[in-house]
Amino acid sequence: MQPSAPPGCCSTMPTPHPESWIRVTPQGLYCEPGDFFIDPMAGAPRAIVSHGHSDHARPDHGAVLATPETLAIMTARLGEGRAGRSQQALGYHQPLTVGEVRVTLVPAGHVLGSAQVVLEWQNSRIVVSGDYKRQPDPTCAPFEPVPCDVFVTEATFALPVFRHPPAGQEIRRLLDSLALFPERAHLVGCYALGKCQRLIALLRAAGWQRPIYLHGAQQSMCALYERFGIPLGELLPVPRPEKRGATVLAGELVLAPPSAEANPWARRLADPVTAVASGWMRVRQRAKARGVELPLIVSDHVDWDDLLASIAEVGAPEVWVTHGREEALIHALAGRGVRGRALHLLGREEEESGEAALDLAGEEGAA
Repeated sequence: MQPSAPPGCCSTMPTPHPESWIRVTPQGLYCEPGDFFIDPMAGAPRAIVSHGHSDHARPDHGAVLATPETLAIMTARLGEGRAGRSQQALGYHQPLTVGEVRVTLVPAGHVLGSAQVVLEWQNSRIVVSGDYKRQPDPTCAPFEPVPCDVFVTEATFALPVFRHPPAGQEIRRLLDSLALFPERAHLVGCYALGKCQRLIALLRAAGWQRPIYLHGAQQSMCALYERFGIPLGELLPVPRPEKRGATVLAGELVLAPPSAEANPWARRLADPVTAVASGWMRVRQRAKARGVELPLIVSDHVDWDDLLASIAEVGAPEVWVTHGREEALIHALAGRGVRGRALHLLGREEEESGEAALDLAGEEGAA
């Protein structure tokens, strides 16, 4: 789907204001002429889900519409009975009419299967971005800007201090540390969905062809990515030491949920260098408070510059902000002649907390 002019830009037909057909409810964004929610907070009769992270893909909906990848992720994480009583897969760029609304899913570049939800009704177009990024990622389809009347955006890193370096630069720092400390394991904290697979792909591209060891919480999602044609190379579970008190994997690379370094499970690793891959590692105090030796600034969200560039590309006269640093973004947009509105949706957690809790739940035995 090639970006086109917003419906309201080039027609003499009256265009309804978006607030007349999309509204904020305690459940989240509700599209009235389509009678569905987008990423609702709890079980809803009809839901369109942008991607598989736990703060967007909730259990116990009636009907769920999403990309095939997102439906597979939801089923793997929530179980057959809780990932929607009925599921409808919709590929990218395949318009579908739901109620009175034309719905199209367009890549968001966040994780495998992540989508922006493009809604068109009576000559008006709204794009709900979900979470998204603009940096290259070999494990998912890249973000595509879609011109619109209203752009609904996240603002996780919507402060000028957040400018993410190239991910390859951070991978190089990790490989340099592995070369410098061959007697130590390197334990990298990363979310099981998206960040883990992206790091693996970037490491392979940078020349690391040795096995990569995984905490049990990371294994099933890596297998799912490979089923969808994303090659990740040799991945192995972390072995148990042969003798009590011994350690393993000196000089090797281990990926685990962000909180795993504080778990007794990590004691089996040889004097691990602790690292965390997250956009929040830009905040030195946060890295220091967590005892992170090697903070890696690798984010699956847009930084300040890419956020403003994306908003400029879609050309929407209004931008609605779902969560994050709304005030700074709305102020910056006002200076560019764009109306900003904070939606104050509930339940949009930092993945670092919400995803880590999900990753570790019930996984200690599998580690």
